[in-house]
Order: sequence, then C-alpha cells, then structure tokens
Amino acid sequence: MKKSICIALASALLGAAALPAAAKGPVVNHAISEAEVLAAQQAWCKALVDISTTATASGPVAAKALAEKVIDAAYGYQMGAVLFKPTLTTAPQTFRTTREGALAYFVGGNPAYPKDTGFALKGWTKCEIANAAVFITGDSANTMGNVAFTDKTGKVTTVDKTWTFVKDDAGKLRIVVHHSSLPFSGN
Repeated sequence: MKKSICIALASALLGAAALPAAAKGPVVNHAISEAEVLAAQQAWCKALVDISTTATASGPVAAKALAEKVIDAAYGYQMGAVLFKPTLTTAPQTFRTTREGALAYFVGGNPAYPKDTGFALKGWTKCEIANAAVFITGDSANTMGNVAFTDKTGKVTTVDKTWTFVKDDAGKLRIVVHHSSLPFSGN
C-alpha cells in the first residue's frame, strides 16, 4: 500500500491522535548544536558586561531596563520556572525561580529581596567561560565549568557554573537551569 493510503486508513480507523507527529504536519527539529550552546554562553557573558557598563555610564534605571531585556531574551521564564541558584544568595531567597527574583539578583533595588545589591552592577569588564564539559542530548544541552569575571580594578572572581539550555517554540535557546557557586576552598 502507498504511504498516503496507509495514513488515511490509519486516520480513519484510529483517529488523528493515534498518528505519529510526522503524519500530522511538519516536524520541528529542536536539536541543539554545540556552536549554539557556546554562542549562548558568550552572549550571556557579553550581556553581563553590558549591564555593568550601562550602570556606570547611564545609571541604575538604564541598567535595570537592559537587565530586563537580557533576562527575557536569555532565560526561559516565559516557559515556566527557571531553576536559578545565583552565586551570592542566602536562605530564604537562595533560589530564583521567577523573573522578578532573577532581576533583583542582577540589579538589586527590589525591597522584596533586601540582600540583593546587584551582581551585574559590580563593574564587570570581562567575562570568560571555561567549560569542563558540554553534554548535549537532542533538545537539551548541559554545561559545567568555570566563569571568570574581571572587575574594573583587574580583580578576577571565578565561579563554578552549570547551565541547562532548551529551545523554545521559536527555536531560540533558553536557560532553564543556572547554578552558580564559589569554588570550595577547603578548611
């Protein structure tokens, strides 16, 4: 039997819900490439430096506006909760599963998050990523490694960072897990 006849017969007998996705319409490939992951990481670093630069040049209101755009473009809050554990947070606000919590961490100024002073406002001039590994499986990608931040005095702060990326319905990479911590220094 020809494929189209088989599909029509299966549709009539089983209903459209029983058909494979390919038979119902176009298949959207959400596979992620390593190049996309590396580009997303570099874009995150550039955005962090841009927020810092904007804060210095144009003030906190402009930095907040840019941070909002960055969060909306890079993170998957429009898809649901993002599993975000920033570097310098403490209980009871350790985890930032909402856009509001992420914004407070990056630029401060939110009375609901009184300990946040604005990580992105610390005068960062450089951000470099050194992945220990990148693991990609179909429509998700995980990275783990270090990110080194250089401030305006030349001091470098290195953090351990894990990200998980997925593609949204438009095919854009979104951060859905972001865990950051200072490296263990021992006792």
